[in-house]
Amino acid sequence: MPEIIRFEELTWPEVAALPRDLPLVLPLGEGYAPAAIAAALGAEAFALLPALPYGWAGSAVSVEPDLLRRVVAGIFSGPAEDGFSRLIAVHSGTEALAAPGIEHLRLDRAARAEAGIDASPQRVILIPCGHTEQHGYHLPLNTDTVIIDAIARGVVAAIPEEAAMLPTLPYGVSTHRASFAGTFNMGGRVFEDFLLAVVAALVERGADRLYLISGHGGNVSFLVNVVKYAGERHPGIFAATAWLHTSGYLAAPILVRYRRSGRGGMGHACELETSYMLHLRPELCRMDRVVDETDFISTPNYYMDWIEGGDLIANPPWTDDTRTGSYGAGSLATAENGARWLEAAIAEKIGHVREIHEQQTRRLARRAQQQLHR
Repeated sequence: MPEIIRFEELTWPEVAALPRDLPLVLPLGEGYAPAAIAAALGAEAFALLPALPYGWAGSAVSVEPDLLRRVVAGIFSGPAEDGFSRLIAVHSGTEALAAPGIEHLRLDRAARAEAGIDASPQRVILIPCGHTEQHGYHLPLNTDTVIIDAIARGVVAAIPEEAAMLPTLPYGVSTHRASFAGTFNMGGRVFEDFLLAVVAALVERGADRLYLISGHGGNVSFLVNVVKYAGERHPGIFAATAWLHTSGYLAAPILVRYRRSGRGGMGHACELETSYMLHLRPELCRMDRVVDETDFISTPNYYMDWIEGGDLIANPPWTDDTRTGSYGAGSLATAENGARWLEAAIAEKIGHVREIHEQQTRRLARRAQQQLHR
């Protein structure tokens, strides 16, 4: 059997130590046999990247081939900058995905049937966006994806008649990409264009309530742009986003009540994210390697904490404030708090879903009333 390295489960120092001629394989969907991939590559070992869950023909939501090409090229841009020389996209379709420096394999998939989605006004469509990026010495690259996926799944399990979800997108935007190995960056414009196309496809199929949620701070400003453009292009819908999970009207007080760190202890690979991962995927947490870093260059209106404060928005180099890639006190994390905060985050998102339903219902009623009086 070939050696399969689950790239998303590594820490960034482990990625930094990988040989640069190791093939990195991006599957378009799940269900490809590892042995078939290895045989086609002629490789005894390869690194398997998180699958791109949709966008390709036959997936829950597809986009135009030219845009899919940009998405695949954007995903691979980070590893290319990191020096990896074999970048392979695996797919079962006929998409014209050719791009400089990217190889393509067409293989049959064991699982061809993709889960559909009920794109109707009865349900708010959740579009969870994670990311694959460094999380210090002790957490895996898929931390943001694992957390936001658990929150979205919790919402849909609790209120299946009111919400549905797309598979969690494991790639987003990291403008600090070059600072630490293993961090991907689809690129802000590609990320926006991709999600706008996804929204348009869902709207065409009947969806009129959409909620884009993120487990990764670098996505947030771009998601704001997506919902603004979506509202302009599709005035009949209600599309919304929010700041990071566990930070709003319901979850924030619970976070504050139980946190063990002071301000600066929750930012990235921190007490909060480590607590979540100790609850959700404890086998991926290397707590013997955790390094607390809270010496962020803070001023009254610019500082790092999960619920960020201050008037200033900036993007200085991460290496000014962290040598390990962590912002916060991961050593203070507990699985108990991870479970507690996950429950609060799910409850908060359920409240948001119901508010989106209320907003759209009342707006449709007002429009109908206005139409009557014309």
